[in-house]
Amino acid sequence: MNQARLASIGLPLAVGVVFLALWQFLVTWLDVPRFLVPSPTVIAATLVEDWSLLWTSLLFTLKITFLAFAAAVVLGTLVAFVFVQSRLIETAFFPYAVLLQVTPIVAIAPLIIIWIKHPTAALVVCATLVALFPIISNTTLGLRSVSPGLLNLFRMNKATRTQELVRLRVPSAAPYFFGGLRISSGLALIGAVVAEFVAGTGGTSAGLAYQILQAGFQLNIPRLFAALLMITLTGVALFMGMVLLSKWALGGWHESELVQER
Repeated sequence: MNQARLASIGLPLAVGVVFLALWQFLVTWLDVPRFLVPSPTVIAATLVEDWSLLWTSLLFTLKITFLAFAAAVVLGTLVAFVFVQSRLIETAFFPYAVLLQVTPIVAIAPLIIIWIKHPTAALVVCATLVALFPIISNTTLGLRSVSPGLLNLFRMNKATRTQELVRLRVPSAAPYFFGGLRISSGLALIGAVVAEFVAGTGGTSAGLAYQILQAGFQLNIPRLFAALLMITLTGVALFMGMVLLSKWALGGWHESELVQER
């Protein structure tokens, strides 16, 4: 087990180190200008030099991401609970949840920013729309994926809908729900960045997306790469956080985690 964990951490790190070394070697050997492709050392130096600016922007992006993620979790879970109460309701309204998912946020973000006067609230709404669907679809699927035998047992014992939901459907849906969290957390970050791009073109000077726009306009490519690196690492941290949360919540009792421990 320890060797497996070391391999799961060591192998990706080894690949990353090799990739960065190759990148550094090629950029140095080919003498590529830093305004085209900066080397990893230049990006690291820029990250340190511009840390104050980028860190402030990252905090704003994280604020939008966490607010949108929380809103998506609450709304998505409530919608899933409603869907599972009636097939008729799910059939009538689920296509509109799909419609939200397939509609490009870039197309509707300008309208939302115009309609909602408060910039932060507008960005949160945009990011929430991006992150909402995985919570709805995964949680609804999990709530539906109960053992028919157990369901019949509950109904034979005249369990109420609330008892059936809390004691049977919710535990069965837990791994699906946490799977949705892993997807939704990253989508909330993507939604926040995309919304910031749209708002940034209108002059809203906050968030990492705005710093990327400004760096592109100024041909400050090292800062652009540094901001991209911060967004990427943030996305990885969010995903890993959801993985750890899932293991903490399910590890002691649910089969999905107990099987992995063998």
